Amino acid sequence: MTVTAMPALMYHSVSAVGGPLSDLAVPRGRLAEQLGALTAAGYRLVGLSEALDLLDAGCTDKLVAVTFDDGYRDFLTDGVPVLAEAGAGATLYASVGHLGERAGWLGRWAPDFGRLLTWDELADVAAAGIEIGNHSLLHHPLDVLPADRLREETVRSKDELEQRLQQRVRSFAYPHGYNGGKVRAAVLAAGHDNATEVGRRLHTPGERRFAVPRLQPTPGMTGADLVDLVAGGGSPVVPQLKRLAQPGWRVVRRVARAAGRNLT
Repeated sequence: MTVTAMPALMYHSVSAVGGPLSDLAVPRGRLAEQLGALTAAGYRLVGLSEALDLLDAGCTDKLVAVTFDDGYRDFLTDGVPVLAEAGAGATLYASVGHLGERAGWLGRWAPDFGRLLTWDELADVAAAGIEIGNHSLLHHPLDVLPADRLREETVRSKDELEQRLQQRVRSFAYPHGYNGGKVRAAVLAAGHDNATEVGRRLHTPGERRFAVPRLQPTPGMTGADLVDLVAGGGSPVVPQLKRLAQPGWRVVRRVARAAGRNLT
């Protein structure tokens, strides 16, 4: 049987933002265009855990896993209606310790993205049928944390989500995409059964369920552009270069953290 690669998409804010972080925001109209083009091309849009379950069950549908990181309030006001109109499922990854606040890790650009969902609003998202995933406690790069902090970031956040939402949390998204063997083991030990990074390539069934790569739609992509990206997976050069640079960049970030700075 032919093994089919599965595209997973990584969105953040459903809004229009200028400046250097503009690619993290896709406006409502463009999101509707992109998802509509995918469904018109015959793709079935679901959350990440559901997509992985379907692959494990031998599903031969053209699947796309749709994910949103961070948990901005605009996901509830603009993202959920667009997903409903497209008949699409999705996974929303919430950064638990920042709920109701701004995304402080974005620095001086945080106000441009508005605040994150409150707990009540996150419950409304879950009630709309969206899978809620874990995006850690405080959105730190996890691969440079000591073991006790890594455990808190993965375990406490999952426990709080499950207690407040009264539902199982299966999926985890690594903040800034950074992971490694110790981080993946901690996420597994915390009780998650899948996790996703950035990756910028397609996911092949049989690969690690704890490092599912994702493609990033941008506000400049038309629906047709996204269909092409999903079909082809983009250039293989950038993911390979990033993998080669990862060990050295991790050392730099670990030294910076010891000096009191978080490099992302």
